[in-house]
Amino acid sequence: MIRIAGVFIVILQLALVGPASAEQVKVVEVFAGDLVAVQGDKGRTKIRLMGIDAPENARDEGDPGQPYSQEATEYLAKLVLGKTVEIQSWGKDRYGQEFGVIFLGGENVNLKMVRSGLAEVYRGRMRKDFDENPYKAVEMEARHRQIGMWSIGNIYISPRVWRQRQR
Repeated sequence: MIRIAGVFIVILQLALVGPASAEQVKVVEVFAGDLVAVQGDKGRTKIRLMGIDAPENARDEGDPGQPYSQEATEYLAKLVLGKTVEIQSWGKDRYGQEFGVIFLGGENVNLKMVRSGLAEVYRGRMRKDFDENPYKAVEMEARHRQIGMWSIGNIYISPRVWRQRQR
């Protein structure tokens, strides 16, 4: 048991340490719990948080969106809006938005969103070189503690399923 806990701590520490070659940018807008806009040397860029999926915001006025979507957006804004962060880029998604892991003061913000129960590990196909194990570990912890979106129990719907039902 102690050996497993030690391995978990090492994995978690690796996920929290920012990459040495990360680009420093300022977060200028938060659209959702997994999407921000940053301003840097390359201009303004949208960054989709790699490896996570936050509850979906409302598409139309008057639509409440998915439970915990507003909380996820507000929490991410509280963490990073107006702050200089480091972005580890993972390429672009099919919409031309850049995938990235955000680090603030050396802490992995993407991982923090999952740990807080305001995002889950992305359920789609992930890049093979992206280590999702630390994300899965903190998601299991958040589920066990029943925090954030995990507090609603069986009525919880994955953002991926939510999007499919909205089509």
